[in-house]
Amino acid sequence: MELNEEYWDNRYKTNEIGWDLGQVSPPLKAYIDQLTNKEIKILIPGGGNSYEAEYLHEKGFKNVYVVDVSKTALNNIQNRIPDYPKSHLIHDNFFNLDLTFDLIIEQTFFCALNPSLRPAYAVKTHELLSENGKLVGLLFKIPLNDSHPPFGGSKEEYLNYFQPYFQINTMEESYNSIEARSGKELFMILQK
Repeated sequence: MELNEEYWDNRYKTNEIGWDLGQVSPPLKAYIDQLTNKEIKILIPGGGNSYEAEYLHEKGFKNVYVVDVSKTALNNIQNRIPDYPKSHLIHDNFFNLDLTFDLIIEQTFFCALNPSLRPAYAVKTHELLSENGKLVGLLFKIPLNDSHPPFGGSKEEYLNYFQPYFQINTMEESYNSIEARSGKELFMILQK
C-alpha cells in the first residue's frame, strides 16, 4: 500500500478518518491558549481537516499554514472557514516545502507517515523552522500497526530522531488527552 495523494484523498472522500477528532485536540488547545504573539508563522503539516488551524484562525492568528496531499481535506477547511486565506492552504507534499516557520504543530501527521520517513521528518522540521523555532505536538507512545497508519512508537525511538536537531524541552505523557487516547500520547515541545 502506497501512502500517496490518492490514498489520503480517498480516505477523506469516504470519511475513513478515524484519527479526526472533529475538534481541537485538548493538549494543543491548551498550548495554543498560552500563545500571545499572533504574528508568528505556524505550519500544520498533514493537517487534514485541521481544527487546530480553525481554532488559531478564530483566535486571530494571521499566519497559519496547512500543508496536505489531500485536496479534499484542504477543500473541507475552505468550506468550513470561507474567510481562511486560500494561499495558506498548500496542496503539496510536506517534504517539498521551502518556507520558514516559527512554530510547527504536529497532530497525527507523524503517525501517518511510513516509519521509514521518520528520520527525514526530523531533518525537514528542523530545516523549516526559524532560529529558536519550535516543534510542538503529540506522538503516540504505544505500538500500533505495522502495515498501515497509524504507526506508533516509543519515547526512546523518537528521541533518537529528534535529539540531533532539537533541544527536548518536553516529551512526556500527555495529561489532558481525549479519553480514547489517554495514556497513549506524548506531548512534546522541541526547540531548534
